[in-house]
Amino acid sequence: MSHDHDDRPQLTAAQAAAVLNPPPGRNGGDLVVESLQGLGATTVFGLPGQHALGMFDALRRSSLRYVGLRVENNAGFAADAYGRITGEVAPLLLSTGPGALTSLAALQEAAAASAPVLAISSQIPTAGLGGGRHGYLHELRDQQASVRDIVKSVHTVRSASQIPSAIAAAWESALTAPHGPVWVEIPQDVLLAETALPVVSAMDATPRELYPRPELTIAAAHLLSNAERPVIIAGGGVVRSDASGKLRALAEKIDAPVVTTFGGKGAFPWEHPLSLRSWLEDRHTTDFLEDADVLLVVGSGLGELSSNYHTFRPRGRVIQIEADAGKLESNHPALGIHSDAREALADLLEAVERREDAGAAERVRTVLEKVRVRIEAQELTLEQQVLAAVREALPDAAPSFWDMTILAYWAWSAFDARRPNTMHSAQGAGGLGYGFPAAIGAAAADPTKPVLAVSGDGGAMYSIAELATARQYDLPLTWLIVDDGGYGILREYMTGAFGETTGTELARPDFVALAESFGVPAVRTSPESLAADLGKALAAPGPSVVVLPALLRMFEPTHL
Repeated sequence: MSHDHDDRPQLTAAQAAAVLNPPPGRNGGDLVVESLQGLGATTVFGLPGQHALGMFDALRRSSLRYVGLRVENNAGFAADAYGRITGEVAPLLLSTGPGALTSLAALQEAAAASAPVLAISSQIPTAGLGGGRHGYLHELRDQQASVRDIVKSVHTVRSASQIPSAIAAAWESALTAPHGPVWVEIPQDVLLAETALPVVSAMDATPRELYPRPELTIAAAHLLSNAERPVIIAGGGVVRSDASGKLRALAEKIDAPVVTTFGGKGAFPWEHPLSLRSWLEDRHTTDFLEDADVLLVVGSGLGELSSNYHTFRPRGRVIQIEADAGKLESNHPALGIHSDAREALADLLEAVERREDAGAAERVRTVLEKVRVRIEAQELTLEQQVLAAVREALPDAAPSFWDMTILAYWAWSAFDARRPNTMHSAQGAGGLGYGFPAAIGAAAADPTKPVLAVSGDGGAMYSIAELATARQYDLPLTWLIVDDGGYGILREYMTGAFGETTGTELARPDFVALAESFGVPAVRTSPESLAADLGKALAAPGPSVVVLPALLRMFEPTHL
């Protein structure tokens, strides 16, 4: 069996000498950072720990930029946001046991939101692997088992020579559609042991493309071309695959109204005549979607939020384009197309025949007017005023990161994201504490734009330590904390379900004084001055905090 070596890169004499005589003083940790550099990484997130010190020592011999957070879970949220904003792999360096376990809630969010995070964790020494009870510090019987249900793939290293291949395989896995978090673990002794292996050079870990099958594209195009009332639901997959232009072209070619899911915010222009916006938790929208004779769902699994809490019952044919095979037809029978959204939309755009529907825009206006009347009848002017002030203050291109808080729940439905890939929240897994550390990751990804984080006072306490991180790296981000003295959304849920609350009321600090103690400028604002105060904070260099004391209410649900 012969191999053609002509296309392999040829080493110069100097390069060959460098390979044969690697610099002294390198260890397994150097192989980790060299592998990351060879794959194109520029920034890593993390938090050091005793077993992981080999990796962290190697960082100072590399060109990688390190952003260290104060809690592993927050470091995971920062990496998640970096991956969402850049579309690149975000390395996350962790220690064994408690350090690894503390990152799991963030990795669950990355999995739910398809963010490409590469978690590299240390492990107890090789002699302790295998499930015995040796009594090592941080020892778990099976650390992999703790992460296997969360991440896309797990890669274990047992010798230094395995490090580059394991990291390359994990990198490819993280970037293969659907994107997601992956896990590599390396024993402490492997990270610390000196190595005479050559310096890792550029590596190729190109992800596999996920194309639609042509017969399914033809069938879908036929259904859409001949539909009487086609409608499109655009999910996060459209944003992640950078397919918003193709989505718009397809919608305009077949005159199909488009609603974006909460994860798909910005995938379709808010003010477009065919835009149903994002009012998915509204029965008027649900009725409209049910009435479609052909419903094209792109990059969404039609989960709990996107289906108005599973009350959505489509009567027409459903076409579902989804990169995650596990989401295909998981909630509704459909013509399931397992594909990256961008590739599938490109093929559909070519295959579909133009159809004109002069009444489509009018039907969209009718639905939006019904929604407006329903919301206005609830006299929720404060909430709409606050959301409008945030929109006024936030530059169009500036990314925003929303914690699980009442203002974010409003924003899912009512906030105009204006640009694709600018509005992100923790609605995938729904954990508290996402907003501020995620904004740190986004600011590290692109420090030329201001970044906004939005939290309630309850969620803010999860990540208050990261004020030190924002100050240390002088990142251009503003944190809006809506302070209502408790877990506001849980207060509403419990009052509605039981008539009274338990465990929702919180003693909290003076957030302005607390921020200033970190050296972060802060201001207490009001609904009337919010737009001005927020705009001023976003325009200033470095980190800032804006505190809004306000008791916001949710609009009435329609799924009960």
